[in-house]
Amino acid sequence: MRIRSWLAASAAMGLILLAGCKGDPAPATTATASEAPVAAASEDAGTPSDDASAVPVGGGRSEKDENDLYEFTYAYPDAAGAIPGLKAALDKQLEEQRAELIGSAREDRAEAKKDGFPYHAHSFGEDWKVVASLPGWLSISSEFYTFSGGAHGMSGSDTLLWDRHAETVRAPVDLFTSNAALTKALQGPFCDALDKERGKRRGAPVVRGEDEMFSDCIDPLDQVVILGSTNGQTFDRIGVLVPPYNAGPYAEGNYEITLPVTGAVMAALKPQYRASFSLGK
Repeated sequence: MRIRSWLAASAAMGLILLAGCKGDPAPATTATASEAPVAAASEDAGTPSDDASAVPVGGGRSEKDENDLYEFTYAYPDAAGAIPGLKAALDKQLEEQRAELIGSAREDRAEAKKDGFPYHAHSFGEDWKVVASLPGWLSISSEFYTFSGGAHGMSGSDTLLWDRHAETVRAPVDLFTSNAALTKALQGPFCDALDKERGKRRGAPVVRGEDEMFSDCIDPLDQVVILGSTNGQTFDRIGVLVPPYNAGPYAEGNYEITLPVTGAVMAALKPQYRASFSLGK
């Protein structure tokens, strides 16, 4: 999970925003990169056009670059774009992901040309969506996909929790007294729900301890943990997003396990955050 990079980016963006308040605001633009023409294929493909780099002021953002070198997509919703600090952090990650993709693709294409192999365009896509918008918090999660050659690409998830009062990014697990305390509260219900879902996909019950791959349970905190709400006021459910190969083979895909907030989960919270949670059903 990339939450540590989010925390660092959030702190840096706060300083940038404070400095930016001293000057004139940037002019608004109306076109997003998805509206820009696709770059022509060339040896220099992989350098985003000026239109593709234009950042709308306020609101969501949707980028798409596609050429013979790579395909890149990245989007986040209006709710995230309306928060200056969060928008800045997301825009920073967008540019970092695009630069990393272009660099890797150029290296791979050069290597393929040298060895006489066909080059297959690299790709990266990430789509952020709102999980819960509460008076004090905005919880968002993403699904991403990356391909850099090979038999197939890889998919995964990420999460980001915006603290509206402190105006900063927090990791969901940081609202709890310790990782161990949260694992203890979630492990039993999570493993039961995971095994039930694995059994559905495999057509047979999962028996833990069998000498078979993917028969044992896994630590929910080694996955992506997201906070959700059914009432729009407090967090009352916890999601655990499991990528391929963590709980099952690639063919089984991702697992998404949703659990209600229980008394054990409430007890594991840091006191200052308990008012933001309630028991789930």
